[in-house]
Amino acid sequence: MFKPLLSLTGGLIATVAVGIAQAKPLSQEDLSVAEVLRDRALASSNAYSIVESLTVEVGPRRAGTEGDQRAVAWAQEKMKALGFDRVYTEQINVPRWTRGHAHAQVTSPFPQPLVVSSLGYSVATPAGGLTAEIIEFPDVEALQQASEKQVEGKIAFINKRMEKARTGEGYGPAVQGRSKGMRAAAEKGAVALLLRSVGTDSDRFAHTGMMSINAIENPVPALALSAPDANLLEAMLKRGKPVQVKLDIDNQRHTDGPSFNVIGEITGREKPEEVMIIGAHLDSWDEGTGALDDGAGVAIVMETARLIAELPERPRRTLRVVLFGAEEIGLVGAKQYVDAHLHELDNIVAVSESDFGAGKVWRFDTRLPESKFDIADQMMQLLAPLGIERGNNTSYGGPDSSVFVARGVPAFGLYQDGTDYFDYHHTPNDTLDKVDPENLRQNVAAWVVMSFLTTEMEGNLGRVPTSVK
Repeated sequence: MFKPLLSLTGGLIATVAVGIAQAKPLSQEDLSVAEVLRDRALASSNAYSIVESLTVEVGPRRAGTEGDQRAVAWAQEKMKALGFDRVYTEQINVPRWTRGHAHAQVTSPFPQPLVVSSLGYSVATPAGGLTAEIIEFPDVEALQQASEKQVEGKIAFINKRMEKARTGEGYGPAVQGRSKGMRAAAEKGAVALLLRSVGTDSDRFAHTGMMSINAIENPVPALALSAPDANLLEAMLKRGKPVQVKLDIDNQRHTDGPSFNVIGEITGREKPEEVMIIGAHLDSWDEGTGALDDGAGVAIVMETARLIAELPERPRRTLRVVLFGAEEIGLVGAKQYVDAHLHELDNIVAVSESDFGAGKVWRFDTRLPESKFDIADQMMQLLAPLGIERGNNTSYGGPDSSVFVARGVPAFGLYQDGTDYFDYHHTPNDTLDKVDPENLRQNVAAWVVMSFLTTEMEGNLGRVPTSVK
């Protein structure tokens, strides 16, 4: 038979041949139970209570800090209170770093202060700070192509704007400056890096975030500028005079130390060894309280499991909630989890992660063998009334999930409206008031449909070739 593959807008874009073997359709009874769960989720405020608890009682929780330790303890206690059958932790090893002060000011020709934030794991300036002329680049590629003579002794200023989009697709091009900029600046002989924040707001907040730090012989201080301050430097440079900036930064790198992935399970009644993983990341940056990134995701997956745990019987397979540690500094928890569980990957039937804030889910993507599209089609019967449309079959399931997908594990993606997400991302403005309780309920409703039907279906989803596009 032939199966149409749907585009991002729901229209037909291709017709692909499907093999004879078909996944056994979900039963009407399973769909009815999922519909009940969906409607219960829409009537519950428990997810909001969870993210409120995390942000109020724990707050910032950067990997390797005391806040991270409090978050791990909080997550275990919360999972137990929500009725998980099994709650445990797995230790991971994380690089540690202390953020100190970060000050910047234009010293000439138009002296005034700048709003900045140290990028993750930035080194400090020399005692008393440093002062140098800035040199502007439209993107990191231009800095990489510049001569050492142009850059040596100066502060490299990467001034690339991020485009706003519901999909967040402007993040990829813009974040290259944050991930690669300091390395390029150091290699060219710059004394520091200033980066227009990777964000879409016009607020005077700087967006922090991780950068590449490994195997750099002489790292240099690296700061993110708020968008208005990047505009200010841009305007000063247009006046044709050299612009000098003073930086004073006090950060410290420490030896690696422990953190944890926190794991809770609803144990399957028939096939407990077969597992669906739904995840979020427990760590956050330290500027805000991590409500959107990723407190909302933590609440969504925990509440999804709670609703399923309240059913009269457990689902056929195990539902495993993994709150990954140290995602913000390079998917550390997910990578170490996969390395530790390589022998079990064949038993992971699917993976998905909530890590894009708390906007309404608007699109359902998959990464399944073509012969299993019927499963997604049946899920869509219950997702469509939530305002969700069918997307594509190239989902990576979320940042942490991508580590599993790279090894052929099937994935689902419930993608949220991210139009405003990067207004708040990695800033002091990532706080609880940005989470809309109604949107959070809609998220949980979608997640509980997908998660229950995957754990309850009779057939298996198989493996997906890593070359699938």
